[in-house]
Amino acid sequence: MMLDDFLIRAALAGFGVALAAAPLGSFVVWRRMAYFGDATAHAAILGVALALGLSVSVFAGALVVSLLMATAVSVLSGRGFAMDTMLGVMAHSALAFGLVGVSFLSGVRIDLMAWLFGDILAVSRGDLAVIWGGAALVLGLLAWRWQALLTATLSPDLAHASGIDPRREQLVLTLALAVVVAVAIKVVGVLLIAAMLIVPAAAARPLAATPEQMAALAALIGGVSALGGLGASFRLDTPTGPTIVCVAALIFAGIMAGTGLTKIVRHNY
Repeated sequence: MMLDDFLIRAALAGFGVALAAAPLGSFVVWRRMAYFGDATAHAAILGVALALGLSVSVFAGALVVSLLMATAVSVLSGRGFAMDTMLGVMAHSALAFGLVGVSFLSGVRIDLMAWLFGDILAVSRGDLAVIWGGAALVLGLLAWRWQALLTATLSPDLAHASGIDPRREQLVLTLALAVVVAVAIKVVGVLLIAAMLIVPAAAARPLAATPEQMAALAALIGGVSALGGLGASFRLDTPTGPTIVCVAALIFAGIMAGTGLTKIVRHNY
């Protein structure tokens, strides 16, 4: 019964993260924000170090630092900085400061690998509440601003003409991204969060005819990846977070191969 209990919690955690990450990942793909997601995720390890040092909630620490990083990136993006360089500097600096900060923590037991690559099997009932609460917040936020976000993503000029402020919509995405990073850190770790944002959305893209279909398919692919990765990890005795991403990558590769084959067949006939 105990074995079943922790597996059920792990499955619910993985599915909750997939539901939160997939629709947001669609916007990350559409806006070409992959490195933006990486920078925000890497900053979370600094939040973990600060939270442990100050004896506060790790979720709160990761959320605050991720939000600060995402906001800083959003502000700098409109001021003429070379964003690929700036994101690289900020992402790796935050990760390095976080890792150094963890090394100064005395009297605190910390499994660094669990924070870097996730430890879904150690998810507690409290973690589940945080994950599903965060997922509900992100989904609610995206549902509320869906049309405005789509318009701002499609064309900032069209958004202005429609009375929509693209910078405000960017801030909505920034908030949602920080929440996803904070809830996903326990499941897949800071180094793999960006993969859960991007890979399911990228896999869904060739199959979808509308943005809504892509978001829904991305959520489905993310959920299948989480459950399939958990099962494969249990059977093969492999690290669960990386295994989940591997399953998502295999699904992506299968869809790309199938799409390419379909195009060849249609071209020949």
